[in-house]
Amino acid sequence: MLRSAVLKTRVAAGAIHSPLPSWSFVRAYSSAPKEFDTVVIGGGPGGYVAAIKAAQLGQKTACIEKRDTLGGTCLNVGCIPSKALLNNSHLYHEAKHGLAKRGIEVGEVKLNLQQLLADKDKAVTGLTRGIEMLFKKNKVEWIKGAGTLTSPNDVEVALNAGGVESVRAKNIIIATGSEATPFPGFEIDEKQIITSTGALALEKVPEKMIVIGGGVIGLELGSVWSRLGAEVTVVEYLPAIGAGMDAELAKAFQRSLSKQGIKFKTSTKVVGSEKKDGNVLVNVESAKGGKQETLTADVVLLSVGRRPYTEGLGLENVGVKVDGKGRVEMADVHQLRTSVPSIHVIGDVTTGAMLAHKAEEEGIAAVECITNGHGHVNYDVIPSVIYTHPEVAWVGRNEQQLKEAGVKYKIGSFPFQANSRAKTIDDAEGLVKIITDAETDRILGAHIIGPNAGEMIAEACLAMEYGGSAEDVARTCHAHPTMSEAFKEACMAAYSKPIHF
Repeated sequence: MLRSAVLKTRVAAGAIHSPLPSWSFVRAYSSAPKEFDTVVIGGGPGGYVAAIKAAQLGQKTACIEKRDTLGGTCLNVGCIPSKALLNNSHLYHEAKHGLAKRGIEVGEVKLNLQQLLADKDKAVTGLTRGIEMLFKKNKVEWIKGAGTLTSPNDVEVALNAGGVESVRAKNIIIATGSEATPFPGFEIDEKQIITSTGALALEKVPEKMIVIGGGVIGLELGSVWSRLGAEVTVVEYLPAIGAGMDAELAKAFQRSLSKQGIKFKTSTKVVGSEKKDGNVLVNVESAKGGKQETLTADVVLLSVGRRPYTEGLGLENVGVKVDGKGRVEMADVHQLRTSVPSIHVIGDVTTGAMLAHKAEEEGIAAVECITNGHGHVNYDVIPSVIYTHPEVAWVGRNEQQLKEAGVKYKIGSFPFQANSRAKTIDDAEGLVKIITDAETDRILGAHIIGPNAGEMIAEACLAMEYGGSAEDVARTCHAHPTMSEAFKEACMAAYSKPIHF
């Protein structure tokens, strides 16, 4: 009807003498919005997982993502590329410093940085294309553009290819993720003053690098460039590195990284910076105040955390509430629902740990809530991992938290120095620490520093998810020789005594 009316009007006016393709007329007018059961805004780990799950549960689903590739920050400029660089920089460091003692003699070891970065890009490309294939397999429609909420059930998408498309959905899931938090006094150029994004693509190894922030991102990327030859100094405002880490492990971790050549300035605040003679000068002083000191580097990595990304999302258009930190509020945590009943929220853009796997869990739970009224996320069993060498991983409560809560607890620990597999591969730095309820023996927390910690923490997660005790794990047969035997023996130590230490 619209096309017919337009043609009649324009013919009567003598404007045209032959009909043009119908799209020439319809594009100029508002068309009916595309309709879906569920629309996800954001194609990162939380968003793409939610979209796939929704489609698997029979919902007509679309995912709005403005990047040219799916996967969000994690797959494109976060978790995945950083792990590629961590792995390959470790191999390079081992080839230079660790092979001779193992009886392996090689010639001069050289760094080909361009190939190192290309290998990283290859991993990223393969995984992001894999998500596209999963979308096609599960019949998820990818709408390439930036979405803005216009009503509780409508999204206007500014298409990457140009133009605007209207989308309507019974349910909307916000999964827009986070962005690097800027730091006052530093203008990011991703060349000299960089975020994690720039740290993944430096064109040469810096002579000196200053890392502002001793959390997961700063320590991982600082380790990469330290192994490749940079002199790295980490400046941390808090007294210890690894925010959220058990204090005992944090101390051991800092000692280990210090032995690798990374310098630390803890309880130190940054008060200013300037660029001069091709370098960046960073002024620091004690967190308690005092005499200033100037540090010099050719590259400064800002890794002081991340903040929710909601730019252009249109939350104010529909009354979705945010808190004082810009996080989208959950009015109903069990349903992962915002203050607007038809709009759910998951991942970094809302409260909780900014972790890809937490976002994935929330994505599945949100879709299940939409479909059948209930989902499941156990926020007490969300593991954290730092993929340095040694790796550090933890889940549940640490000692400090239990003391503050007045909970009586027991500790069982076991060093990798007493683990046969760790000794045979000469990688025996670190320990496993298990914290249990003093009365019930239920595992309350697990903290690991050492080889394969990031893989081993899954055993703790499984035990804790089912309310397992240290004795439950200790009485479960573990293969010999494996690193996981250290976990078993730490559990033995928690309720009785270990055998090999």
